[in-house]
Amino acid sequence: MSGVGGPDPAGADSTGAGPAGTVITTGMKRPLPALLPTVAPFWTGGAEGELRLPRCGTCATFLHPGQPVCPDCPGSELAYAPVGPTGVVVGVSVNYQMWLPGMAPPYAVIVVELDDAPGVRLTSNLVVDEGVEISDVARVGLAVTVAFDHQVDVWVPVFRPSGEPDRPGLVSVVPPVPRRPASDERFERRSVLRGLGISAVGRRLGRSPVSLAVEASLAAIADAGLTPDDIDGLSTYPGAVGGASGISEGGITALENALGLRPTWFNGGIEQPGQTGAVVAAMLAVASGLCRHVLCVRTVWEATYTDYQRRGLTGGGGGRLEGDMQFRLPYGAASASTWIGLAASQYMHRYKVDREVLGRIAVNARAGAARNPHAVYREPMTMDDYLGARMITTPFGLYDCDVPCDGSVAVVVSAAETAGDAPHGVVRVAAVGTQINERPSWDQGTLTHEPMVLGPAAHLWTRTELTPSDVDVALLYDGFTFNCLSWLEALGFCGFGEAADFIGDGSRIGLDGALPLNPHGGQLSAGRLHGFGFLHEAITQLRGAAGDRQVADARVAVVATGGGAPGGCFLLTRDT
Repeated sequence: MSGVGGPDPAGADSTGAGPAGTVITTGMKRPLPALLPTVAPFWTGGAEGELRLPRCGTCATFLHPGQPVCPDCPGSELAYAPVGPTGVVVGVSVNYQMWLPGMAPPYAVIVVELDDAPGVRLTSNLVVDEGVEISDVARVGLAVTVAFDHQVDVWVPVFRPSGEPDRPGLVSVVPPVPRRPASDERFERRSVLRGLGISAVGRRLGRSPVSLAVEASLAAIADAGLTPDDIDGLSTYPGAVGGASGISEGGITALENALGLRPTWFNGGIEQPGQTGAVVAAMLAVASGLCRHVLCVRTVWEATYTDYQRRGLTGGGGGRLEGDMQFRLPYGAASASTWIGLAASQYMHRYKVDREVLGRIAVNARAGAARNPHAVYREPMTMDDYLGARMITTPFGLYDCDVPCDGSVAVVVSAAETAGDAPHGVVRVAAVGTQINERPSWDQGTLTHEPMVLGPAAHLWTRTELTPSDVDVALLYDGFTFNCLSWLEALGFCGFGEAADFIGDGSRIGLDGALPLNPHGGQLSAGRLHGFGFLHEAITQLRGAAGDRQVADARVAVVATGGGAPGGCFLLTRDT
């Protein structure tokens, strides 16, 4: 963020360095937080030139964001206290996309680790003086000091270069420690994936999300050789919460009103292990004997919803921010592209890799999409095309980002004993990975990889005798190219920092390579079916029904969805 106005801090140099606690005016019209008692000291400390964070009264540990108790001293109350103003940038994403009114790009979103509060990180903005290019200054390892952008009754903590030498800017790599299975029993063995359906998929179809969900659902039920009367369970993600933003059909209420299934069990919500957590919940319900055939549905209509927003037909709102977003939106960090870009910057700084490794993932996805009749984008793409595309938020350009679309996928989860009468056979689940192994956060947890992938990936392999070397095809979530890279390393196909060597020239992850990756085009080219598209492709591959993109003799598939959501993964096998 450049063009800082207001008082000229004494001693400021050409990068914008100045004394700690300076009150500045950026000219940005930021979304502002609600000054609730639990967070107000953070947002108003700048009036006295202080950066304030919650501090445990027992162990004196600083925490962020505001929370009621210390995790290390249960029951101990927290009180706000001043903290030292300096730190180092450990993540940076220079944003070039207009996300919010009043926050014109380019501006730099950064993650700062504070010197006097080890392990505490603040998502913020980097500010520099008028005439200084933000892209010339923003980098991992930059030493910074706090300043405050005064807006109405809020003093937004931002950071300026301190003028001190750069530092390593590395964060700790904490390997996941998965819990061992509680018993030798495996609930995964008591259910099968029996039915599969997909609706029309495309850009701005203009159809209601419920109609897409019904189309996919009826197709999946018929594919399973069942009738709607046989369905006694219903599971979806993210439930009704996403209905008003283009990322669901409206949840259980909308589905039940449309299908009239009268299930004995149902599930819908956003706090699950990835989007396919809806499938894990269905498997548990079937394994318990609560129901026999569960319809799992995932619907998106983001392309149409965005079109409605542009035309002024929906959206709006206002007021002050609360919850987690109050610590991101005031800094213009409105998109997961920026949140994940921050982690990608730490990874690329640590392991000295460039954008070409991400480009190999994008180019491979487009090659797969060319063989997929459901894919949104099927035109050829080269590395030059990838590198020449406009930047969205560093290190991500246009082709690092998945494609919003409209569409629905449905899967029928059935009791294992019904497998014999399935007209298209069944796919079995060898293992699931669901464990949370870090603080669920975009900036306080893992920053070397996409958050919330290392835990479920490590957990997966504790529930099976299979290993990464047994996998024939990988369907790995690629909301952004770095997500996919994170899953490759988390699942053990290569070590941390080794993805560039593993991917090489891209042939290893191609259709005929050692590890075919997203042969349908993933979300980068086929379209963002928000996790369920990977499950659809895995089942299709294991059925041997993928046509021109079929992986030869595919018997074992790994599916990873989400990350930051939090994430989850499956190991699927062809029925024998």
